[in-house]
Amino acid sequence: MDSAYRRSLHGAREGLQEVLQHDGGAIDTSRLGEELWAVARLVDSNAVLARTLADPSREGSERAAIAQRLLSGKIGAGALHAAKATVSQRWSGVTDLATALERVSVEAQLVHAQRAGRLDQVEDELFRFSRIVESTPDLQSALGDRRAPVEAKRSLVGRLLSVKAAPETVTLVEQAAVGVRGSRVERTLTAYIEQAAELQDQVTAVVTTAVPLRPDQEESLRSTLSRQYGRAVRTNVVIDPDVVGGIRVEIGDEVIDGTVSHRLDQARRLMAG
Repeated sequence: MDSAYRRSLHGAREGLQEVLQHDGGAIDTSRLGEELWAVARLVDSNAVLARTLADPSREGSERAAIAQRLLSGKIGAGALHAAKATVSQRWSGVTDLATALERVSVEAQLVHAQRAGRLDQVEDELFRFSRIVESTPDLQSALGDRRAPVEAKRSLVGRLLSVKAAPETVTLVEQAAVGVRGSRVERTLTAYIEQAAELQDQVTAVVTTAVPLRPDQEESLRSTLSRQYGRAVRTNVVIDPDVVGGIRVEIGDEVIDGTVSHRLDQARRLMAG
């Protein structure tokens, strides 16, 4: 994420925060997220509109006015304010604008889960579902098929998740399956998980180990990583017997691989060399 995009995204998020800070708890943040998601989809599917709203030759206020004329009466006042704040930022292209609208819509859903006291549950469910998708080629194909009808994907997600999962989890997985910009479902879910961690001022570590960690071992690992990164760390543990022993830790693009399988692989490469 480059610095220009980060600044523009910060401005977009500030627009959403203005809505959330002044709503007095009266706004349905789930509906707010759904309306912003609809705007993201509209921008993603309409090339002419996307170019107009991301046009750097227009002032931000002019682009916001276009969004006002287009969306007024079709979405709520809160979603309209957040959408105008987003399109008024400077974006390098239409993809960045669609991505930003998606991120703002996801944040609204995550805030809804946070206010209901189930943000940790949503983050955990998103992670578990992303692992299922990664390990199930048929499901990956079904959810990733861009030709499949939107309602068919939503129905599939509903059948898989609606019984026990939080409503925000179902909504976010549906969004990831429908998608913007043609992103892979599991990659989109990973981005949503990172947003959930960021909302709680945390970073997420994916820990792969051959056997389950004891609670004290997991707590010790979290404490060590928190000191190293200067922020609270949430651990999502994946059991994989193929690693043989040791652990592998992934935080964003950074990987700490202390598994036996990794060391054996290194040894084999050295011997081959």
